[in-house]
Amino acid sequence: MRARRTNFLSWGKDRAIAPNASKTPIEHRVRGFEVATSVGVIFHAIPAWAFGCKRGSFACQQGGTMSETRRKLTTIFCADVQDYTRLMGADEEGTLAMLKRYRDLMSRLIASHGGRVVNTWGDGLIAEFPSVVEAVRAAVDVQNELSGMNTVRPAEARMLFRIGINLGDVIVDGDDLYGDGVNIAARLQTSATAGGIVISSTVYDQVRNKISVGFDFLGHLTIKNVTDGVPSYAIRIGADGNKAERPPAAPHSLSAAPLNAASKVPWRMQKTLGLVALIATTLVAINILSWRGVFWAGWPLLALGFLLSMTWVRTQNKIDQRIAAFSVTGITLVLINFLAWNGVFWAIWPILALTVAASLRWLMRK
Repeated sequence: MRARRTNFLSWGKDRAIAPNASKTPIEHRVRGFEVATSVGVIFHAIPAWAFGCKRGSFACQQGGTMSETRRKLTTIFCADVQDYTRLMGADEEGTLAMLKRYRDLMSRLIASHGGRVVNTWGDGLIAEFPSVVEAVRAAVDVQNELSGMNTVRPAEARMLFRIGINLGDVIVDGDDLYGDGVNIAARLQTSATAGGIVISSTVYDQVRNKISVGFDFLGHLTIKNVTDGVPSYAIRIGADGNKAERPPAAPHSLSAAPLNAASKVPWRMQKTLGLVALIATTLVAINILSWRGVFWAGWPLLALGFLLSMTWVRTQNKIDQRIAAFSVTGITLVLINFLAWNGVFWAIWPILALTVAASLRWLMRK
């Protein structure tokens, strides 16, 4: 028996003539295939301009739809643990628990600076920031906080993170990021020392005059699939900042800029101290020369001392900054109580609250 040939028009005609005619499943599939084939022929016969795109373009080849992937410029923050394998071999469960605590702290600090954790794997973490300055500030805060948590642990059991930061163009696919921008950040991270931060030249150009840290030029890092080496800089945190652990600066013209920036850090501190001393001396002299039986200069001197102490606390990485800030606040409250003495030592109550907060902070570190 010869099968009757049909097409899209004849199929519609048959349906109009005999809508209730019984058909076998095979006949349904054959006619459905012919309809789909006919629709496909009609679709490809429509000119490309009808879809709003150029003939032969990727969008037209995909049926007029654009790919979901896109590109953007962002700051990539990449971190991992130094000697993670050794720590796991020594104490697997303890290392995993410590990694979770440290990573939770890191995630909170990243979020507080406007960043987003993109992905985590093993001991590694990738985050992105819309602001280059906030990315570097987050990295500095992370290393300071982790340093404080590590001080209560033996040297061989400390978990030290290496951080690399790069500003570059990346491919966005859903919540994931890909491309050379991510690869460069990962390469910078591997070149950092334990507890250190390394940034690319694109990051350095944006933050060198905005953050009070030192920079050491490390030279050009060789990165796979990147033709030219990537100029990189190590961030020095605090007074010493692991300066002795860094390789010497390469003989390159760019090295003069970070070295000059680093050399200005102690000079700025000296300049600030000199300015505060001058202001304090002037206030005391004015108070004495216009003496009316009240030492009013104590109040502005106290305010200057408080601001200077809090600034010093923020630059330290060998102490817990929050506990130190609680201590400075408590001492300031005691001085305020004595300067405004009326026979009641009311400062005992806020000092008690600060002591409880500092104790809780100390216990959480352990």
